[in-house]
Amino acid sequence: MKKNIRFYFAFYLAKISVIALKIIKRDATQFPGKLAITLCPNFLEQIGKPKTIIAVTGTNGKTTVCNMIEDCLRENGYDFVDNQLGSNTNSGIASTFIKAAKLSGKPKKDLAVFEIDERSSIRVYPYVKPTYLICTNLFRDSLMRNAHTEFISNMLTTNIPEETKLILNGDDLIVSNLAPANDRVYFGIDRINTDTDSCENIARDIIVCPKCNSKLEYDFVRYNHIGRAHCINCDFKSPEINYEVTEINLENKIMKVKHNNEEEQYDLINNNIINIYNMLATITILKELGLTKEQINPVLRKQKIVDTRYSKYEVKEKEVITQLAKGMNPIACSRAFDYLRKESGNKAVFILLDDLHEAANGSENIAWHYDTDFEFLKDDSIKQILTAGARYLDTKVRLQMADIPLDKVVCQRNEMSLVDELNLDGIDKVFILHDLYSISLKNELKEQVIRKIEEE
Repeated sequence: MKKNIRFYFAFYLAKISVIALKIIKRDATQFPGKLAITLCPNFLEQIGKPKTIIAVTGTNGKTTVCNMIEDCLRENGYDFVDNQLGSNTNSGIASTFIKAAKLSGKPKKDLAVFEIDERSSIRVYPYVKPTYLICTNLFRDSLMRNAHTEFISNMLTTNIPEETKLILNGDDLIVSNLAPANDRVYFGIDRINTDTDSCENIARDIIVCPKCNSKLEYDFVRYNHIGRAHCINCDFKSPEINYEVTEINLENKIMKVKHNNEEEQYDLINNNIINIYNMLATITILKELGLTKEQINPVLRKQKIVDTRYSKYEVKEKEVITQLAKGMNPIACSRAFDYLRKESGNKAVFILLDDLHEAANGSENIAWHYDTDFEFLKDDSIKQILTAGARYLDTKVRLQMADIPLDKVVCQRNEMSLVDELNLDGIDKVFILHDLYSISLKNELKEQVIRKIEEE
């Protein structure tokens, strides 16, 4: 596409803004791109792009999958551009292109890896055509931001470029039906011993056939709407899986992946099923790019989930575990609750799920509380629940509705005084579940908990 004067004006001004922001030691994540798009609305269409673009979208797991893909590519000598330090919206992606472009506006590199917010598809995909698009999952999320899964899936299907090859979670009946005309491969996990025949979660985002509206019959349920299903009145069913985990051995920390009737063994990062899906998505795209197991597994073996997502500290024979639960995201919170209840030992858990932006603005709908499986916290191994924040009284009501005895619960407005109420008697593990925007609060609370354990 021929570039016009408006594009070059926006491009050079944005380039100058990148330099200026570096001089004043400010991160240039969104501003250059926002400036360029404001001055030239079709800036993303005109800016030069790498020949191969890998995009990752979905409700949960985008950042983790991008990090693993990038580490594997980097370790194997690939040179690429990414938005790891920037925004996953159109302005953040524009900023990444600006920083990685020559003065002519052409790209410096032939490969890009982008995390793309699913809601930004309408503003990104008309101009940026991914070679591959990975979708990890689609769940109900913040009502204020994401409405519902049908709205998001329709937005993606409408805007995904027809030339993009899709890498889809075949165990997610919403994801597996995105952009049906596109070329695709599916990844998934065969039935495992923790799967069930019925759903124990409050929320399931697809219960009827999208073709004939008959009730779906699930072959097995993993959690929420994740699993395998078919319609008894038409030909709708879960797709055939191209990259399938056939065995998970948690004791030896390995899994087997079958593709084209051949099985390969990979080392597990940890025992969380969410991260097994994230690993599988990573393996699938890298195999599609032509990398071998010998190139992939040594890098994945060294992976460590970033501290903002998960961390574990051993202190005087106790464990302090921090885990991202993403407030206002009922599935992410439910998975965190399910994970901790199934961990061994007696536990105390801090719940810091109020969005700090919500505390300032006060406009979020709290319906997500009632889509979240707080009932999972009613477990004999969970001895104490400590929660605080702007919505502490709403959380208290939800815990009561989950029939959790209030003598187990500490509920107050001030987050930092919670540690004073922590009872460590007989406790083996202390979990701190936190929101995406509560990282600094989580870190401060973690240090206080560690000090309290050391002093006892």
